[in-house]
Amino acid sequence: MSNFLTAIPVFNEVRHVGRVLREVLKYASDVLAVDDGSWDGTDAVLRQYPQVVTVRHPRNRGYGASLRTAFRFAIEHGYGVLVTLDCDGQHEPQRIPDFVQACSGDVDIVSGSRYLARFSGDGTPPPDRRRINQVITGELNRRLGLQLTDAFCGFKAYRVSALTKLELTDDGYAMPLELWVQAVYHGLRIVELPVPLIYLDEERSFGGSLDNADVRLAVYREVLEKSLRRVGMCRPEEACSSSALDSPNNRPS
Repeated sequence: MSNFLTAIPVFNEVRHVGRVLREVLKYASDVLAVDDGSWDGTDAVLRQYPQVVTVRHPRNRGYGASLRTAFRFAIEHGYGVLVTLDCDGQHEPQRIPDFVQACSGDVDIVSGSRYLARFSGDGTPPPDRRRINQVITGELNRRLGLQLTDAFCGFKAYRVSALTKLELTDDGYAMPLELWVQAVYHGLRIVELPVPLIYLDEERSFGGSLDNADVRLAVYREVLEKSLRRVGMCRPEEACSSSALDSPNNRPS
């Protein structure tokens, strides 16, 4: 499919954004950067790439807000497929055509997975990130009947017509949980595509209290529960963030 947009959420990525854009432009002609209020010189680097459309948030709003801006842009400009990848160098732009190709037929969301297959040179994620990913992925699978292996990979492709069905509100890193709930609610077809496990900056910050793993997990659980209740997939008296999250089957080995 030639009618696809590649979008990159960007916040204070002056070290990576130039290299990432150079690589992305080898595999995508229509590229959108969503600058989420960067203040480290990222905007100056973006200006060096006039072939890249840049939408700038006047202030930092969050990862989820940046993705929603990309979704809205793709819908308003009539693209068929939207590919998203992060700007920290952990996603390989040469795989963009694979995501576009996989987002065909009756597939609505192609989600990268760093745990579906092993690649030569795979890294090791920080233990708390892997643990939280396993816990939340297990909960999503149990609650929604999914078979995900990686709930949080930002390398994805979406059928843009499917995005019009979603009503996403979370501005932060928990937005993917809201996305999974609504995708299942609307009957969207989801597949995973294996990607390498690359960690270039293990000390990368989520920002503020989210750098505390326990706080981050609690926020994710809260957003998941709220999202389930919003679409009527969780009874008000039921605790979606149940003790099943802490069962041995959901703990890292």
